[in-house]
Amino acid sequence: MNSDNPALHPESLPQHIAIIMDGNGRWAKKRSLNRIRGHREGTESVRDIVRACREIGIKVLTLYAFSTENWNRPPQEVAALMKLLKTFLKSESPEMMENGICLNAIGDIERFPDDVLDVLHEVTETTRKNQGMILNLALSYGGRHEIVRAAQHIARDVEDGRLQPERITEELFSSYLYTHGMPDPDLLIRTSGEMRISNFLLWQIAYTEISVTETLWPEFRREELILILRDYQKRERRFGLTGDQIRKGSRRP
Repeated sequence: MNSDNPALHPESLPQHIAIIMDGNGRWAKKRSLNRIRGHREGTESVRDIVRACREIGIKVLTLYAFSTENWNRPPQEVAALMKLLKTFLKSESPEMMENGICLNAIGDIERFPDDVLDVLHEVTETTRKNQGMILNLALSYGGRHEIVRAAQHIARDVEDGRLQPERITEELFSSYLYTHGMPDPDLLIRTSGEMRISNFLLWQIAYTEISVTETLWPEFRREELILILRDYQKRERRFGLTGDQIRKGSRRP
C-alpha cells in the first residue's frame, strides 16, 4: 500500500475495482469545448487512476472505455475515439511494463479497425506475463452481449457432447465470461452522478458495492478514489447473510 494513504487498510482493500467512466462530454460542454477534448482529458484521469490503483495494491481494475452502444455515436466522434485509444495504448505500454501491469481487453474487440487491433494485440501480448495488476479495458463491451455469448458457447459445447447440462453451474457459467479466472468486482464506481449500470458487467456485479460520485470523469483523480476506498472499508459486506452471521465467521455463499 502507498505510504501516503495511511487510512487505507491493506487487508480490506477491494481486489477488483470496476469504473464506469462517465462525463467526458459534459465536462467539455461546460467549457464550450468539443466532445473529443473531453475524451482526451479523460485519458489523464485514466493514467492517474491506473497508477493509483497499482500503488495502492488493487489486483484488478476494469475500465468501461467503449460500450457496444457507443458505436451509434456520430462517425466523427467514433473515429476520434479510435485514434485516441490507439495513441493511448502506444504511449502507456512502456509504463505498463515498468509497473508490471497486464493489459487485457474484454468485449467484441473484432469490431475495431485493423490498425487499432494491431496495437491492442501488440500491447496485450507484450504485457501478458506481468503480474503486478490486471488492467481490463472494456471495449465494444455490453453485459447482455457477454451473457448471450457465454450461453451460445455453452450450448455449442453441450451440442458437441463436451458438456452435460447437469454440469452447468454458476461457477461454470462464469468460466465462459470475458472475466474468467478473475474475482468479481468488489467495488463499482460511476462518475458524473448517473444512477445507472449501463449494461456493464451485469453477471459479475451481483454482490458488488456501488459508489456514485457527481464528479465528471476528467476531474476524477486519486484523491477522490482514496476517499471512496475509505468509505468502502467502512461497509459491511454480507452477501445475503445477516450481520451476526458475518461477525461469527459464516462463509459467504
